[in-house]
Amino acid sequence: MRSFFRALFGLILRVFFRRIEVSGAERVPQRGPVIFVLNHPSGLIDPAFLLCLAPRRVSLLAKAPLFRMPVIGFFCRAFEAIPVHRRQDAGSDTAQNRETFDTARAVLARGGAIAIFPEGASHSDPKLRPLKTGAARIAFGAAGERAESAPIRIVPAGLYYRAKRTFRSAALLYFGDPFVVEPVALEPGEEPPAEPVRELTARIERALAAVTLQAEQAEAHALVDRAQRIVSAQDEAPPSPSSLADEFALRRRLLAGYDAVRAQWPERFAALATRIDRYEAALSAAGLDPRQLAPGRFTLGRVAAYVGKAALVLVLLLPAALVGVVMQYPAYRAVGFVATGLAKGAEDALASIKVLAAMLLFPLTWIGVATLVWLWRGFEAGVLALTIAPLAAYAALVFFERLDRIIGGARALSLFVFRRWAFLRLLAERHAIREEIVALGRAVET
Repeated sequence: MRSFFRALFGLILRVFFRRIEVSGAERVPQRGPVIFVLNHPSGLIDPAFLLCLAPRRVSLLAKAPLFRMPVIGFFCRAFEAIPVHRRQDAGSDTAQNRETFDTARAVLARGGAIAIFPEGASHSDPKLRPLKTGAARIAFGAAGERAESAPIRIVPAGLYYRAKRTFRSAALLYFGDPFVVEPVALEPGEEPPAEPVRELTARIERALAAVTLQAEQAEAHALVDRAQRIVSAQDEAPPSPSSLADEFALRRRLLAGYDAVRAQWPERFAALATRIDRYEAALSAAGLDPRQLAPGRFTLGRVAAYVGKAALVLVLLLPAALVGVVMQYPAYRAVGFVATGLAKGAEDALASIKVLAAMLLFPLTWIGVATLVWLWRGFEAGVLALTIAPLAAYAALVFFERLDRIIGGARALSLFVFRRWAFLRLLAERHAIREEIVALGRAVET
């Protein structure tokens, strides 16, 4: 059951996200007790990533109300999650957390792995929230029971979403360097002392900060996002995509220099931010993606090859895509409407609600279509329709993604051919902004 749902949710994640990468999996110990600690930016999507993509079996600590929900509770039990009783949850009794800690320590005693979100709740803050002490208390309790056995290791894991609210975006699961929990002497059933707990919690916080993006203000993330796209843009054709781990590392470096540049050179900082805003506005007005400003891609041979390949793909996918659009569009719109209404502006919940709504509405659509075909043409035709419906949905997804890229490429080609001065001016501005960013980075380092 667990393996089936792990494969199912992995497939769902790879549909919702166009690109998923895992970095640092080789750092995760293959044997022995492990505690994964993670940041928590996107509701139920975060645990799904770890459960589906971690290199070993994990039991997750999850808030107790999830276990009382009809469908989600079933999945929690299928994945052997452990309920955590929080003060802010209605009807929760925190005294039951003693049983929670005992269960978590038992998993570790068997050499297993557990996972904790030590911030306590998902959020959209620009940096980590103060950590709860549960991870440290569980670690010390289990370490004291295993004084003569394999040590307990804590593995920090960072979840990085390029645009967590957006369908078909990109996501990275980044494992950091593990560290050993030094046991403290405890009597059976005794709680660990407060001072070692505070010290271990602080160490966990530092480890998590090293695998996540941290800023004092959301504006810093927004500016760094735009700066990263400029610095990463390539002029050669075709541009070679960088890994999400490289993108994440670049954003960390840009964020590290953000406050220093703003404090030491406020006028240069303000001027650079203004130039970036104007450059992005000019790109948006032209309907271009930064990656399309690559003059080397617009040679006659490359354009002809791209047009031929794109036309062939679109022609082959068009029939299935049309069927998919006709069947799936009502469900697609309903998912967006339901998610926006239920999330009520909570960015960290939006993706989770979209995925849950899609898991309900799209299969209902396929079953409804198959039922109509069955009543019209018979049972075998209904089974065939039930098989074809999800394939047609995926064909429509691929078709319109490819069509969107073709339209963007056509805009860039049109600008390059008919308004080359505007194209070259945008390219020159990008180079100038990149040089200023690099110069400021060197100034910060010195």
